[in-house]
Amino acid sequence: MGIDLKAGGRRCGHKSSTKVIKTQNPYTRLLIKLYKFLSRRTESKFCATVAKRLHMSKVNAPPIGLNRLAKYMTSKDGKIAVIVGKVTDDVRMLECPKMSVCALSFTENARKRIVASGGECLTFDQLALRAPTGSNTVLLRGPASREALSHFGKRTSVNNPHAYDGVKPYVRSKGRKFEKARGRRSSRGFKV
Repeated sequence: MGIDLKAGGRRCGHKSSTKVIKTQNPYTRLLIKLYKFLSRRTESKFCATVAKRLHMSKVNAPPIGLNRLAKYMTSKDGKIAVIVGKVTDDVRMLECPKMSVCALSFTENARKRIVASGGECLTFDQLALRAPTGSNTVLLRGPASREALSHFGKRTSVNNPHAYDGVKPYVRSKGRKFEKARGRRSSRGFKV
């Protein structure tokens, strides 16, 4: 049996996330309004992409570290790096190069290091005044698959031991003495 496409398929009750703003954060809601307006009036692909990314959930707006950011921004002098997400510090990087970065938020140390190197940290409303169509900007993203994602999900239980096999527990160490009893051996309750 096929899907009745004339009737619009079977996805009923699903509003597009770009039509309904899910977030309750007033700043994000205002930014969505601003960039929706800019993408309509300037017809710039940059503003449309930023508006689309502002709608995304936290998992789909991964953070980016200073080291990765600096690597992407080599030989891009005078351009502004734009990240719809958070910018975090990277202790492995000894010297931070001078760069202009626009992001939703910065960790305290990341902001300090960018400013100390003579760069600047911008917000999206400041960017809208400076580059309304996204000229002289580099739109970047953090890594989509990262270690933190392997811990996300619900825990397993006796009733449904294989429900969330892919969810990695936060364990102090991986060895004989750590989390090897209930849920890990059939002789101790159940085994996943």
